[in-house]
Amino acid sequence: MAKNSSHLDAETLAMLQNKAISITLPVVYTVVAIISIPGNLFSLWVLCWHIKPKTPSVIFMINLSITDLMLACCFPFQISYHIQSNHWTFGKTLCSLVTVMFYSNMYSSILTMTCISVERYMGVVHPMKLIKWRRKRYALGACVIMWIFLLLAFYPLENTDLTYEVKELGIITCFDVLKWEMLPNFAAWVAFLLTLFVVLFLIPFIVTVGCYVGIIQKLIQTSSRYGSKQKTRSIYLAIIVLLVFITCFAPNNFILLGHMIVRLFYERSLYPAYKLTLCLSCLNNCIDPFIYYFASKEFYKKFMQMFRPKVPLIDSLETRRESLFSGRTMSVRSMSSGPMDGLEGVKICLQRQESVF
Repeated sequence: MAKNSSHLDAETLAMLQNKAISITLPVVYTVVAIISIPGNLFSLWVLCWHIKPKTPSVIFMINLSITDLMLACCFPFQISYHIQSNHWTFGKTLCSLVTVMFYSNMYSSILTMTCISVERYMGVVHPMKLIKWRRKRYALGACVIMWIFLLLAFYPLENTDLTYEVKELGIITCFDVLKWEMLPNFAAWVAFLLTLFVVLFLIPFIVTVGCYVGIIQKLIQTSSRYGSKQKTRSIYLAIIVLLVFITCFAPNNFILLGHMIVRLFYERSLYPAYKLTLCLSCLNNCIDPFIYYFASKEFYKKFMQMFRPKVPLIDSLETRRESLFSGRTMSVRSMSSGPMDGLEGVKICLQRQESVF
């Protein structure tokens, strides 16, 4: 944050000339875009036109896929910006638009994955409680509320010129130097930055980790009891999703917290580290299609039909599986078998139903 309009401190100037940032970010953004855009387009195509019915899980995954694509649309501008040594050439309006798209979609990914984790947790651990909530309108409502809240949270960015002319370096930055006048006072800055960290990251982070830990514990208990390969596979997938979520989002947001504290109270900066860990958050953009979509039977079948049409698909328990993350399997099992643990007799359900991972 710049407290005056003409001079920046030496630490900020050094950050803007940091070669590691100017090289690493364009490379990472390019790789992510190359993988993410086709992966999420294919995922969106399958989710929208080839998977029925549209369960809450599917709706959340559609929202996640759209979110990832919108984030990827920002990469060309970010790549150009960093290649030109943090010089923005696209004007004030586009700077604000790209910044709001970039960060709102990043936090939308976090919130959407939290919704998916809650839906899966209820389906595995509390299947009977999920029944009345497993309706499309609730998932659609959650997505709408999520986006309204994000747009309100980022209103200060939407209503501000985020470019800043650095005369010492002869460049114009975009959202790398925030004007102190963007918010009315110190308390408003604290509230804004804490909202980003606590509401958009910390609470969803705790909920997501708690849900997947609960899922893993439940699956381990039933796996040792009934010894199902499908349950073992679901345990591994849950662990992978949890580790990816922690690895991609935790470093960046905890460094953001540290940067906020040292910047507001000590006038120091952790911004170079924050920018570099931003790469980890963006990596999640190209991982999502594989851990959320391609693990499902529907995606496997569609992929095989497109690229290996002459290879017959074996109609076995493995190819006709239903993920243990699906609430529908757990709910039907519970209703048909009485008040048990929700997983006994799962093989019968796997043979009767098909759903998305």
